[in-house]
Amino acid sequence: MGIILAPLAVGAQWAFRELAAYFYPNYPVITSTWFFLWAAFIEESVKFLAIKFIVLHDPEFDEPVDAMVYMISAGLGFAAIENILVLFQTLPRGTEDTLSVWLLRFVGATFLHAVSSAIVGYFLALAWFYNRHSSKLIWLGLFAATIFHFVFNIILLSSDGKPEGFYYSTIFLISVAIIVSALFTKLKNQQAKTSGE
Repeated sequence: MGIILAPLAVGAQWAFRELAAYFYPNYPVITSTWFFLWAAFIEESVKFLAIKFIVLHDPEFDEPVDAMVYMISAGLGFAAIENILVLFQTLPRGTEDTLSVWLLRFVGATFLHAVSSAIVGYFLALAWFYNRHSSKLIWLGLFAATIFHFVFNIILLSSDGKPEGFYYSTIFLISVAIIVSALFTKLKNQQAKTSGE
């Protein structure tokens, strides 16, 4: 579903560009921070919708930690189709450029989508424990994942293609991944404690 729903994100991003270009014809939409914030929010929302439509009401979804696993799966599917689309866009620039862009995306974008989806998954799992606040927790998860995704994109954008951007973004990704991993462990412990009671 992460792959199937990806065109929704492409359509929403295209609509944002077209509307911004119509109302603000001289504004550089594609490089604006507003576009990157919108794009991050749309992509995180689409990945969540993939899980909402398929998994949330399925009897197989019977453990809170499953939320993180399912969200990561949706994120990896989304990253796969996004990487393929970027690959086709860069083909006219030559084999060397295409391979270098694809290699960077394979590491950066794939890892980014897995980690940001895990953030949403964590808050979705918390909603399992705190059912009365489930809507707030899900929105909070989408907000946290959007900010994380946005900051990653801004680091790359501000580096202007210099190697430092790759290093800083990688350090940022790994740091957040470590935090998410610790949250996953905490969630498993909380689930084990609840199951034991």
